[in-house]
Amino acid sequence: MPETSTRLTAFSESVIRGMTRMANQHNAINLSQGFPDFGPPEELLLALERATRGNFHQYSVTWGSPRFRTALAAKISRFTGLALDPDEHLVVTCGSTEAMMVAMMTACNPGDKVIVFSPFYENYAADAILSGAQPIFVPLQPPDLGISMEALAKAFEQKPKAIIVCNPSNPTGKVFTREELLQILRLAEEHDAFVITDEPYEHIVYAGHEHIPFAALPGAFDRTITCNSLSKTYSITGWRLGYVQASGAVIRQARKVHDFLTVGAAAPLQEAAIAGLELPDSYYEGLRELYSRKRQVFLELLRETGLSYTEPQGAYYVMLDVSALGFENDTAAAEWLVKDAGVAGVPGSSFFREPSGQMVRFHFAKSEDVLCEAGGRLAEGIARRLG
Repeated sequence: MPETSTRLTAFSESVIRGMTRMANQHNAINLSQGFPDFGPPEELLLALERATRGNFHQYSVTWGSPRFRTALAAKISRFTGLALDPDEHLVVTCGSTEAMMVAMMTACNPGDKVIVFSPFYENYAADAILSGAQPIFVPLQPPDLGISMEALAKAFEQKPKAIIVCNPSNPTGKVFTREELLQILRLAEEHDAFVITDEPYEHIVYAGHEHIPFAALPGAFDRTITCNSLSKTYSITGWRLGYVQASGAVIRQARKVHDFLTVGAAAPLQEAAIAGLELPDSYYEGLRELYSRKRQVFLELLRETGLSYTEPQGAYYVMLDVSALGFENDTAAAEWLVKDAGVAGVPGSSFFREPSGQMVRFHFAKSEDVLCEAGGRLAEGIARRLG
């Protein structure tokens, strides 16, 4: 038989989803794949019931139903101050995963270079390769994960077509400062590059930090392609509703890519999700309070292990340093944690291009009972291992 595409040899299947399968196999608590174990707001559930009885079971407009795009534009404008036209500035996608691929294929020609900060969400490198682009990795600087502007400037000297910025970051929870974002914008302007942002955790930011929408920075809108989703904000990761936001000229091209990738997102789910987009400000305040409490609980539990960890500024991920456990690498440590301690995380090496020590990423989008059980298992398992 003929050989499959050679580009597929450059990356593996998702390590995150692989750890979920291992968690299921060993009946472990799954803190690897970042989805909540609690449901969406009641308003969305009631709206979904109504949508299933309505006339929403056939194809919608390919780039998003008019009602959904109108509600989405109003919600984005409310929080960013941007004057968005729902017919000109948005493409609704099947989650932010498709949104990122649409952005990459819209912005890049085969052979173009794309800057990616390391550590990075595992999809970015694969997206670059699948779209024919070449990633340039720029390491964030430990321990605070700041940007080396010298390294970033050198990366821009390679004439990239785009830079990807995940803010707040998966896997580290870093929230980029205004000064960092302005420096990125300055370099993108100087070298005429797109800035592709991934912002699904925009409303999960902790005290002392602020999420700044890149597209809302002065002069940034026309070169920014924003990827986002409703998954994390409304606890509906399985609904697969995302979007690309950009200038009219970019969106006209992005619609073509989206149309031939997936045709369109699920029509009844778009109708139901309008109820989430119309929730009052108090919902988003409650969401921050909810995750702030979960963060506090989980970090207190991790302290009991005696191991060091990162403190996220946003999103809901923690990187635990497992080098003291004495394994050859973090993959072996993560597999041991699943089998012996009964808790699944993700080997940190899957997020780094450079050597990173031994880290395992856990998420805390779980009920407090589950977090306490996971914390107890980790503490007991690690204590046994350390003797």
